[in-house]
Amino acid sequence: MGKFRNVILGSLVAGSLIVSALPAFAEEAHEKRPDVHHDRRDIRKDRKDIHADRRDIHKDRKDVHKDYRDLRRDRFALRKDVKNGASADQIAQDRQNIRNQVKDIHGDRKDRASDHRDVRNDRRDVRQDRRDLREDLKDKD
Repeated sequence: MGKFRNVILGSLVAGSLIVSALPAFAEEAHEKRPDVHHDRRDIRKDRKDIHADRRDIHKDRKDVHKDYRDLRRDRFALRKDVKNGASADQIAQDRQNIRNQVKDIHGDRKDRASDHRDVRNDRRDVRQDRRDLREDLKDKD
């Protein structure tokens, strides 16, 4: 009975070791398989990012034009108030409006520059994802 028990326990230990090693082999096989699905998904995501950044650039460009138009109006109001002898408070308010418009213009320009940077980075990501996809497809064959 003792030898039989040793054989059974030995086979159970060996079986458990083999079963515990299977996930490691499966992971190695998974790493060798090309990752085409994820590359295509990354390309789609990067293209959507580029599209969203271009929309932001367009919106920021419109905001800058609107802010310049408002700045011209505020400067015209300041000249008109100075010419007509408006109160010091009104002139100070007009000058503050001009300063605020200039700050808005600078902020919108920074946003636009940031969006241009994002588009450039997303284009670089798309190129890299395409390279990865080509390599994976080449490895697949």
